[in-house]
Amino acid sequence: MTSEVARPEASSDPAGAQPVAGYRFEPHHCFACGELNEHGLQLDLHADETGCWTELALPDRFQGWESVAHGGIACTILDEVMAWSVIGRGTWGVTARLNASFRRPIPVGREIRAEGWVTGERRRAIHTAGRIIDRASGDELATAEGVFMAVPADQLQALKARYRLRRDDDAAERA
Repeated sequence: MTSEVARPEASSDPAGAQPVAGYRFEPHHCFACGELNEHGLQLDLHADETGCWTELALPDRFQGWESVAHGGIACTILDEVMAWSVIGRGTWGVTARLNASFRRPIPVGREIRAEGWVTGERRRAIHTAGRIIDRASGDELATAEGVFMAVPADQLQALKARYRLRRDDDAAERA
């Protein structure tokens, strides 16, 4: 179904991007985006109000079958770009549902691009979509749809304070 959802144009790659372009936050241990997790993905995310994207080549340690990325890792990447597409719109949400479809094997060691975007909102439910593509061929390797439940305002403020999340005006000017 994600191929049926209109995808906004991808943002350009800003020079000197922060861990999440346009934002600054305290170092943390998130498996997907945390720079303190030496065993994690340490994704270099780029988020704004139109969505989120990252590019990477998965190391061998993330393989399932020989030379193929583990499906759980692919789901983690999709979950993260969809979650940050929500953050890019000014709120945070927790994953309520994630539905992934694998179109082709995702090879380890090969450059991929993951993108996520918001497709709709209904009360506190924020609907998202995402995909992973092969950077060289442009082939769609995996797609996902997700639902994120927006955190209540008091929790949002507590999370922003805990992680000291703030807009990076310098990064926004460079973009």
